[in-house]
Amino acid sequence: CHNPDTWKMGQGQEYTPAELLKKALRYKNYWGEKGGITVSGGEPLLQIDFLTELFRKAKAQGIHTTLDTSGNPFTREGERFEKIKKLLEVTDLVMLDIKHIDPEGHRKLTGQPLEPILAFARYLDEKAVPVWIRHVVVPGITYDQNELYRLGRFIGTLGNVKALDVLPYHDMGKVKYQNLGMDYPLKDTRPLGKDEALAAKKMILKGIRDARAGIT
Repeated sequence: CHNPDTWKMGQGQEYTPAELLKKALRYKNYWGEKGGITVSGGEPLLQIDFLTELFRKAKAQGIHTTLDTSGNPFTREGERFEKIKKLLEVTDLVMLDIKHIDPEGHRKLTGQPLEPILAFARYLDEKAVPVWIRHVVVPGITYDQNELYRLGRFIGTLGNVKALDVLPYHDMGKVKYQNLGMDYPLKDTRPLGKDEALAAKKMILKGIRDARAGIT
C-alpha cells in the first residue's frame, strides 16, 4: 500500500495461481531452507480467492506462506469470514500492520476504521496463527508516548505475537510521488531519528510487559 504505482485496480499483468507460483519457484534456491513466499500489496485480502489457491498450491509443495496485510477487510460475518478461515488454514505467518492504536487517529490517518484490524489480530490469536506486528512511527502522528504505550498494552493481550517491527518513518517516497505527479501528504514531516525509534520501541515493549504482568 506504500507503493502508489500499484493502487489502480485492473492494471498490471494477470497470472493464474499456478503461473505465479511457478515464477516464484525460480528463486527457491535463494530462499534457503527456512524461506518461502510472502504476498503483500496493495491489500492481498482483496484478492482472497486467488491468494487462497496460491497458498494451497504452495503448501502442497512444502513452501512456507506469509500474508502481509493491513487486516482491514476482516469480518466475522458471512461468506468473507468463511473465505478468511480457509485462507488461514494454508497460512503459516501473518505480518500485520497496526498503523495507529487510537480509533479517531487511525481514521484520520488512513480513512478506515481501526476495529476490523484489532478484531483480526484477536481472531489470529484465537486460532494461534503466528503474527509479526509492524508499526511505523511518524513524527507528529504516531510518535506519541501514550499512544505507543497503548499499542504495547494491546499487543500484550495477544499470545501469538512472534516479532515486533518498529519502523521509523522516512521520506524516500517523495521522489516517486513527484514522478507520478501526485501530492505527497507528508511532505512537511521529518524522518524519525534513530534514538527516537529506539525510544518508541522501548515504550511499546513496556506496554507489552505491563499488560502481561497485569499492571493497570
